[in-house]
Parts: sequence; structure tokens; C-alpha cells
Amino acid sequence: MAVRPAREADVPTIVRFIRELADYEQLLHEVKASESALREHLFGARPACAALIAEVEAEAVGFALYFQTYSTFETAVCLHLEDLYVTPEQRGAGHGKALLAAVAARARELGCPRLQWNVLDWNAPAIAFYESLGAGLLREWETCRLDAAGIARIAGASD
Repeated sequence: MAVRPAREADVPTIVRFIRELADYEQLLHEVKASESALREHLFGARPACAALIAEVEAEAVGFALYFQTYSTFETAVCLHLEDLYVTPEQRGAGHGKALLAAVAARARELGCPRLQWNVLDWNAPAIAFYESLGAGLLREWETCRLDAAGIARIAGASD
């Protein structure tokens, strides 16, 4: 087992993993991921995110994708883990923990006081996994989201 930074050649595999994760989360209908956009966001002139790949015998079995955020309360850069995915046949072998540990190591390198992520409230296996690693669930917080139409509506409201 190994965890390494994603390479440009990994983009098709990461997009496949994103689709598999979305399918598991019953959100495949929302996926618009394209290889070209992901390639630009990971490896372009101004990367928006970073990814790690978990491998077994040079075969990708999972990934983690994360990006920087900022905490005004901490006045510090933090990391947000957007996706953590391990293929079903490789779950339970320590790949998820290794990926999370690698993201945590990156957060530590950057001096981040926080590493955060979201988990669906019905995903009991993931919740149990995260809690077993010492992660706290912020049950008093709700995620707010505007889609493209909402952004346009609100942005236009100030014109």
C-alpha cells in the first residue's frame, strides 16, 4: 500500500472515482466532472485543489481531494477534504486511513489549525470510521449551498 500525490495521468482515474463516489452517495445525476476541468484545477497555472492516490501494486484503489480554506476565527489557512474514496473491494484494508493521514500531514506542513470535511448523515460506516479516528461531528452546523441559478439570482439582486 502506498499514498502518493496525484499525477496528470491520474485524472481519468480520479474522474472515474468521483463518479463511483457520487453513485454510492446517490448523487450521480449531479456529477458534471470533466477530465479537462479537473486537469486544469489540479495541474494548471493556478491549481485550485490537490489530490492524493492510494495504490496497491501500482493500481489506484482510492483518492483524496482537498483544497485550502481560511478561518477568520483562527486567522489561518485550513484544509477542506472534499472527497475521500476507496473502491469497495479495497475498503477495510487501511487505505482510507492512509489517505486521511496524508492529508493531515499536509495540513500539519502548512500549519493548519483545522482539517474539515462533510459526511452524509445516513453514511453510518463513514461516520463510524471518522469518529474512530477522533474526528468530531459538528452536529449544530448545517451546510448551505447556492447552485449556479441561485448565485446568478443573488448576484443580480445587487445590480
